[in-house]
Amino acid sequence: MKKESRKRCCSGCASHALMQRKAPQRPSGDARGMATSSSSYFDQLLQAAAAQPEPQRLLFVFAEAELPGDADAAQRARFEAGQGGTLTPVACVEKSLPELSTFAALVAESRRTSLPWRVMFAAGLSGANGQPPSPERIDSALEAMVEGVRSGAFGGYLALDTEGRPVQFG
Repeated sequence: MKKESRKRCCSGCASHALMQRKAPQRPSGDARGMATSSSSYFDQLLQAAAAQPEPQRLLFVFAEAELPGDADAAQRARFEAGQGGTLTPVACVEKSLPELSTFAALVAESRRTSLPWRVMFAAGLSGANGQPPSPERIDSALEAMVEGVRSGAFGGYLALDTEGRPVQFG
């Protein structure tokens, strides 16, 4: 997995603030069967991060959907129909708010610097005492996110497809 730049996010992070402020009603789907939404969850994430009292770093893990080698015929058929599969992290990155402008710009950057992906997971990491999180905290949080995606423990992250639409797993 490619790390593009420097434990789960804390209760003071932007992604939790977004979920508490407006818990999105995510449409059904999975790693490949994604549905549409008319609002920009990415913009809401940026707004929530900007509203936090402490400096934020936004953490992103990009994952691809793959068919496990031991998949049976039914699983293969679902995968070919655009559903199911397992998620494999292919890249991760952290960004400050000034480094982020639009979802489209982040997608374009990811396309230039990483392997193809289908789902992006996002979380916020809060600093303390007016300082952003340390590089060590950022690295630890990114590692925890990557492991969470690998193990399927990603319920606390905002999940968006390549068009910025929310993804629900189930």
